[in-house]
Amino acid sequence: MFKLVEKLDKPIIFKGAAGTEDIKYGFEGGTVIEINGKFHLFTSEMTDDPFWVKMKLSHWVSDGGKTFKRMSTLMESSGDFTGDDPRAALWSPIPTFDEQNGYWYMTYVAYRAAPNTEKQHRINMDGKIWLSRSETPGIEGIGGPYEDLGIILQKDENADLWEGLQGSDSFYPYRLGDIWYSFYGSCDTQSLPIKWWGVGLAMAPTLQGPWTRCTKMNPVLINDIFTENPIVTKIDGLYYAFYDGGNKMGYSISEDGIHWSKGHEIMFERTWEKNVRTPLSCIALGEGLYSVFYTAYDENGFGCVGNMTIKK
Repeated sequence: MFKLVEKLDKPIIFKGAAGTEDIKYGFEGGTVIEINGKFHLFTSEMTDDPFWVKMKLSHWVSDGGKTFKRMSTLMESSGDFTGDDPRAALWSPIPTFDEQNGYWYMTYVAYRAAPNTEKQHRINMDGKIWLSRSETPGIEGIGGPYEDLGIILQKDENADLWEGLQGSDSFYPYRLGDIWYSFYGSCDTQSLPIKWWGVGLAMAPTLQGPWTRCTKMNPVLINDIFTENPIVTKIDGLYYAFYDGGNKMGYSISEDGIHWSKGHEIMFERTWEKNVRTPLSCIALGEGLYSVFYTAYDENGFGCVGNMTIKK
């Protein structure tokens, strides 16, 4: 079980911080990757109206994990709000290094978008998982630029019955031996009120695919009501999936990276966080300590990036 050691009383990236001048609603989702002491933040920026639709996927860097500098825009959505454009909203950039061919690959979600109705949540719908590859080989290519390769997972004739109008809403690949696995999410947003938001597993022989659903074990019931954006890390021989539990963060434990336990909430006192959203990392600091970056909304509704240290 993890326990809180320290949590910063203020967010690291907040409204008015350098690099946020053109960001209206803040940040949500993505990941933080540490390489040789540098922390690379990949996140979804909610830049303008429509809210949750007009987006940029961006790359930020920090030397010590306390102050981040915005480096680049990786992708930008159209912001179309008619329901026609399959790339109206872009979310959840997740770079993964493929040691077999020496390139960074970035997955992300592209949605169609339209105003909600009384019966349906349509702001982000029909989500598809896209794969892109850095144009720069090697570890140093993490910052891109990234070139799109195509869609690797979507709600189609192969979808499981629990997947809904939301389509695929997240994707975090991790490798187990010679096989790649990934959590992916969906929700029955075609019927309001929403009763359950969950995740399943998919697998592939390579990071590039083809990806197939692990239908017999899906959905993965980590949380009873809400599970989104799990990120997976291996610690002391066990696998941990840190996830967004709907205004709280939690983690699930697995011995083999396939079969997952019920979730455990990460308990902490809120100082600036009005609505806690997505864990972005679990980075080893040594001596059993781990750094968890996360996004949460402040009292003004701006999505900020925070940090806490936990201990196993």
